[in-house]
Amino acid sequence: MDFSFTEEQTLLRDTVASYLADHYDFDTRRNAVKSASGWRPEVWNAFAEELGILGASFPEDVGGLGGGATETMVIMEEFGKALVIEPFLGTVVIGGGFMKHGAPAHAADMIGKIIGGEATIAFAYAEPQGRYNLANLTTTARKDGSGWVLNGHKAVVIGAPWASHLIVTARTGGSQSEAGGVSVFLVEKSANGVTTRDYPTVDGQRASEVHLENVSVPADALIGVEGAALPLVEHVVDEAIAAVCAEACGVLRRAHESTLEYTKQRKQFGVPIASFQVLQHRMVDMFIQLEQAISMTYMATIKLGEPAVERAKAISAAKVQIGRACKFVGQNAIQLHGGMGMTDEMAVGHYFKRATIIEGVFGSVDHHLNRYEKLSFDHAA
Repeated sequence: MDFSFTEEQTLLRDTVASYLADHYDFDTRRNAVKSASGWRPEVWNAFAEELGILGASFPEDVGGLGGGATETMVIMEEFGKALVIEPFLGTVVIGGGFMKHGAPAHAADMIGKIIGGEATIAFAYAEPQGRYNLANLTTTARKDGSGWVLNGHKAVVIGAPWASHLIVTARTGGSQSEAGGVSVFLVEKSANGVTTRDYPTVDGQRASEVHLENVSVPADALIGVEGAALPLVEHVVDEAIAAVCAEACGVLRRAHESTLEYTKQRKQFGVPIASFQVLQHRMVDMFIQLEQAISMTYMATIKLGEPAVERAKAISAAKVQIGRACKFVGQNAIQLHGGMGMTDEMAVGHYFKRATIIEGVFGSVDHHLNRYEKLSFDHAA
């Protein structure tokens, strides 16, 4: 298997890394997180206009750069290193994914707005009772003339405070957790009946509780096939998991590097603690976890184009390793820094918080072990 990058992909990585080094240092990012808005729209505009990376994974015939999942992986890994908070995952990976795979009538127009930085999208899929089951929905959509009326509550919608649009999963038929009857809609956040309660998350993001009360949307708001959209949702979420895994690789690399640097500076008994053999072993174990996470992420990204079962198995396998690595590397980074590692002034604490959140995003280690097992046995049968 060839894991080498093309010249264009290497240039993309260098371009993103250079911009973030100049405009996204730790203190600048921390100030943005603490600001009233919680992000920097000027950075989002730079992603669109100066760097052009919002179009990196879209086909050229819709205004993109002709890349794909590997380009997304490259960008997300660099974003992880800088703890970027702007809504690339929700807008480009998830929103763009639904536009590409769901092919609604307005797909070309929305993709153009995404690439140009005009549209920001949040994925409203999680519900209080749903856990990690994408089909466990109490939000409903009923026919009303040629359009639809949505009602329900979506929890912890990441990026919703900054969003111009929401992608909402809703039940148009079937029972609460049935695979059939799931539909997807594109909803303007400014639509009548959409209300939000916004709040910061522990890792520096912003999220909302989204309530939909008799929200009317037109017929073309439907994405994919009415009542049969669960495979589409699973496809896009698998792509999102691969992107999150790539981000985690960047987060863990910085956590490991900062720990290594700190142990070379911190002295005990007159010598750097990095000279203690037991700590050297610990940091080697951290490095091994990081390298395994990177390899599994690369493999999962390559397999995004495989049939659904093989794709899902690769994604779950990668998420298991990422979850374990986030826990091991993150917790050991904090332990080796001591109590000061969790202070707001130390970057490593922020990397630990993001790694801890990533561990549970779109499914925990146990969830993905069960998913992998079920896919393997069902496919074998």
